[in-house]
Order: sequence, then C-alpha cells, then structure tokens
Amino acid sequence: MEPPKESSNFRQKALKGVFWSAIQNWGRQAIAFIVFALLARLLGPETFGLVASASIFLAFVTIFLDQGFSVAIIQRKELEPEHLDTAFWTNFGIGLVMTVLSIAAAGLFADFFLSKPEFKPQLTSIIRWLSLSFVIISLSSTQEAIFQRNLDFKPLAIRELIAVCFGGVVGVTMAFMGFGVWSLVSQQLVNSLVKVLVLWSASNWRPRLKFSQKHFRELFSFGINVVGTQILNFVNRRSDDLLIGYFLGPVALGYYSVAYRLLLIITQLLTGVINQVAMPAFSRLQQEPEKLRSGFYKVTQLTSLISFPAFLGMAALAPELVRVLFGQQWLPSIPVMQILAFIGIVHSVAYFHSTVITAMGKPAWKLRLNFMHSIANVIGFAIAVHWGIVAVAAVYVIRSYLLTPVDLWFIRKLIGIKLTVYLRQYIIPLTGVLGMTGVIFVFRELLRNLVNIQTLLAVCIFLGGLTYIVLIISLAPHIVQQILDIIRPSISKKLGQSKR
Repeated sequence: MEPPKESSNFRQKALKGVFWSAIQNWGRQAIAFIVFALLARLLGPETFGLVASASIFLAFVTIFLDQGFSVAIIQRKELEPEHLDTAFWTNFGIGLVMTVLSIAAAGLFADFFLSKPEFKPQLTSIIRWLSLSFVIISLSSTQEAIFQRNLDFKPLAIRELIAVCFGGVVGVTMAFMGFGVWSLVSQQLVNSLVKVLVLWSASNWRPRLKFSQKHFRELFSFGINVVGTQILNFVNRRSDDLLIGYFLGPVALGYYSVAYRLLLIITQLLTGVINQVAMPAFSRLQQEPEKLRSGFYKVTQLTSLISFPAFLGMAALAPELVRVLFGQQWLPSIPVMQILAFIGIVHSVAYFHSTVITAMGKPAWKLRLNFMHSIANVIGFAIAVHWGIVAVAAVYVIRSYLLTPVDLWFIRKLIGIKLTVYLRQYIIPLTGVLGMTGVIFVFRELLRNLVNIQTLLAVCIFLGGLTYIVLIISLAPHIVQQILDIIRPSISKKLGQSKR
C-alpha cells in the first residue's frame, strides 16, 4: 500500500530541507572555521578577548530583537498575512531602538565590565560599531522564519555561504593589513549586511504598511516564553564569559573563547543540520505522537553516531589540533578544549530536547528547565572562576551531566519516550568511540618522535576515523542500512531530475 501523497510530499520536503540545511551549516561552518583559524594566527588572545567581551553585551540585547516572533511563526498551525506584517514592523522598530540604546550605553558597560582602564575606550568603540548589526538583523528575521516554516532552506544556505565568504575576506584582509580588533568588527558587520541583501533578493514576500494588535498579541503570547527561555539561555551560555572577563580579564577570556568557539563550530556542524529541520518537522507532527517519538529516537541516534567520535576525538587530539590550526600562542586553550569536548557530547543530543518541547507548544516548560540550568551555572561559575578557566570549564561539564536526567523526565512526560529505548541509542556509538580513541592513543605514542606534528595529526585522524567506521558497520549494520534508506530516495530523486 502506497503512503498518502501528503505524507510522501512532507517526507520529500523534509529530506530536501536536510540537504540544503547541510549545505548551509557545513558550508558556512567550514568556511567560518578556516577564517577563524587564519584570524587566530594573525591576532592575539587580547584581541579575541575584547570582541568576546563586547559580544556578551550584544548577545544579551539581541535576545529582545525578535521577541520570539520567528519561532512563533514557524510553530503556528494557521498563519495569516497580518502575522508577518506585524512581526516585521515590530522587529524593525525594536532594532532601531536597541541600536540607539546600545550606542548610548556602550561606555557604561565598558566601565562595569573591565577593571583595567586602558581597555575601556577600545571596548566602548567596538560595542558602538557592532550595535549597528541590530537594525540590520531586524530587516530579515521575518523572511528567514518564512523560509524555515516552509522547509525551504536553499535560499538560507546560499545566503549563509555568500555572507561568510564576504565577511571572511574582509576580516582576513584587514588582519593582514594590521587593523587588529577592527578586522573582527568589520567581519561581523559585513556578514550581517550581506545576509540581509541576499535574503531580500531571494524572498518574494514584502511587508505591507500594516500592524495588527490582535495578531501582535497572538505572536507575543507564544513569543514571550521564547524570550524568557532565550534570556535564561544567555545566562546559561554566557555567564562563564561574563565572570571570566570580569575577574580574569580579556586575555584569559580570549583563551577560553577560542576553545569554546571550536566547540560551537563542531556542534553546529554535527547538529545544526538536523535540528534546523527538526523544529518545523516536529511541529507538524504535534498530533501524531508515535511518529514524533520515532523521529526523536532517530535524530538522537543519528546525531550520537556523528557527534561522539567528533568530540572525543577532539579531546584526544587537542594538543596537536591547537598547535597545527592556531599556533603556539594558544596553548593555554588546550586543557579547556579537552574538558569542553565532554559537554559537546551532551549538547549535541540535548539540542533535540528543547526542539521537542518548543514544537509541542510548551515554551513554559522549556523556560522552567532553562531557569534551573541557569541558576546552577551561575553558582558554579562564580565559585570556579577564582581557580581559572579550566575550573570554569569543568563546572560546566559536571552541571550538564547532573541535570540532563531532569530534561529527559520532561521529554518522557511530554511524548512518552521509554528511557531504556532512548539510552540504547548510545551503546553502539560509545563502543565505536572506545575503539577509536584506543587506536589514536597507540599510534600517537608510536609516531610521536618519528614524524612531524602535521603528519601525526593526519595519520591519527585517518586511523581513528577508519576504526570507528569499521566498528559501526561490524556491530550495527542495520543502523548503516537505515541511514542509506534515508539518503537513497533523495539521491535517486536528484538523479531522476537531472536526467529529465
């Protein structure tokens, strides 16, 4: 019996979304990583620390730009034109206000954040220039939400690739010319501006001069919980940066931010593709709990198969990675990177906890969870910061592992997952990773004094990866077959279209 046409179309649309989301995330992150490595070699920890300090303030203000309207647009079952017009003009108005307020408040934040007065004028100028990104971002958030709602990720992928290339060229060129911290500032502003220009050229939707209080209330009632969650996410993710910058200074923050940046890049490479498609896909399955539960198991399994070897491989090879990619000046980042790799494992699969809760229309639940995580983080970081950046990273990891069972309790209550089935998803990846890391350690010790560090790194990555793949195919051929079954229809469709 053939599947219903509507179900088949949705599956094809989701697969196409995964394809273009992969191009968007992997392409953008690959280019961004190359640019990041080049800039890390050209610029020092103090430069990265100053921009990281400014980004703390800017990231907090960014939370209030969208008011959660983009997520509300994606999640809503019924969407009217007035929802889009209202969201656009609300975002644009708030973007203008936030730009003005941020420029005015830049000096106050610099005075509060930095204990060393010699850095304050520079930090103030950085914040003021980067504040222009608020009004730029507000111009395209509604169009982006429309594309995501429709699972149309091709324009978003093209936008990201063009923007990261333009921003990267500007940043690296200015760094070579000796502009220092302004290389990073210009890179971010150019990136934001190009994103808007490309997305407007790709979108057929244009805002009308209309604003509806009724539709504002409908979006706001959902979005306010999203904003609350994002505030707590900020505390969750940025309180470590805030405390390190305040107590230890921009140089220590530079070392920490580079290690954390690598964690984020790998996380986005491994989970961004699936998570970006999972949100609208899960939202459409709200009334079909069995399919939603099955999809949740599958994305968890697929993500763990990729993320576990990547993060534990990063921990095992961190000394070689830092020396080869960033240079000797970043050696203090190595222990931080090794510790944060273990939180990458949790983050990569926990992404889907929040996705399920939001897709099921329960942002208040997500708010409670994030509040709990945020309180634990702030207390832990405040205690650990006095022992340095390695202690802060360790507290981050310990907190995540202790509180993850609480997240799973909420997911179990919401969609009825079985914990034994959920935990079984990780047995095969963990087994493969143990074999992979064993091979890496053995060959690293054997070759350490025989080849240069670049060759050593390449050989260890190749042999470790090969070991992992062989183990997965040997231990779980059914999982490999499931992945092929997902990929094969999309490839066949592409080939059929090209023949025609």
